[in-house]
Amino acid sequence: MFPTSTQKKYWIFADVDSIRQIREKTNREFIASRSAPSEMSESDKAAIFLTAQEEHTYFSHFQNQLKDFCSKFQPPMNKTVIATAFHFFKRFYLYNSVMNYHPKEILVTCVYLACKIEEFNISISQFVSNVKGDREKATEIILNNELLLMSAMNFHLTIHNPYRPVEGFLIDIKTRFSHVEAESLRQGIDVFLDKVLLTDVPLLHSPSQIALAAVLQAASKLDERLDSYVTEVLITDKQMLQPVVDAVRSIRYNVREKVVETYNRDVIRAIEKKLEKCRNQENNPDSKIYKSKMMDELEDEEMESDTYAMALEQQQTNVQKLLTKPTSPSA
Repeated sequence: MFPTSTQKKYWIFADVDSIRQIREKTNREFIASRSAPSEMSESDKAAIFLTAQEEHTYFSHFQNQLKDFCSKFQPPMNKTVIATAFHFFKRFYLYNSVMNYHPKEILVTCVYLACKIEEFNISISQFVSNVKGDREKATEIILNNELLLMSAMNFHLTIHNPYRPVEGFLIDIKTRFSHVEAESLRQGIDVFLDKVLLTDVPLLHSPSQIALAAVLQAASKLDERLDSYVTEVLITDKQMLQPVVDAVRSIRYNVREKVVETYNRDVIRAIEKKLEKCRNQENNPDSKIYKSKMMDELEDEEMESDTYAMALEQQQTNVQKLLTKPTSPSA
């Protein structure tokens, strides 16, 4: 299924540089959209707007927030919901700036949509009970952003995660490489896949490659050797072997190099202070501009509703006239 999926066609990228270039372009386009003078120097722009690196730092900070939110969620959600929420969050901020849409609002929308897509049945009232602060406001934000989120992903909502391939590998190891205790690998696999979520690996590699990397990493932590399983049991075609080995090596390298970023709070505060001055206030639920826009939209909806009701009433009147027979004249 994955080879023919929208995930593979549209959301798997060639390399880390390709993703970085997209993020830098998104940053430049937002700055240009805010009518920055063409003669403004790069240093002036950097003083007013977030740089691409600052955006990524802030985005990464909120990936950690997303992980914390999901880990504390009640009732506990399964791993596929969490992984799907991470996919949505990564996809959205490839082509949207944090200066345009604040991550704290998109984050909860990603999780709520992931619950729906992965059939984790929960009502909106149950969901927002996990949100700190004004829950009525949280409900409004989530419902207002849901269509925006889906549209930003071109409605490509099906996510293939590595958890099913992991089960396949464990079953295969039990069956064809039984001298390794497959079940002993589970804890290490889970730890590795949790780290994967905080990297760009899901945008670079297939779920089966990520799953295999997790299995091999878990085995190495237990001093178990699975090299012969890969080369002699799993992949017997030598031409197919090298691309898989390269992919697994890249995944393990990226996860190992990724420090779980708990950024200095002063760094995050500095970005937040800068963001408050340069973010798009039309998308800030606390701004007067946003509230005015919502009121205008509500009034437009009410007018459309009134117009529709009047048209429906007129239509019913016309139908009634047609159905009413004329009174025959007296004899």
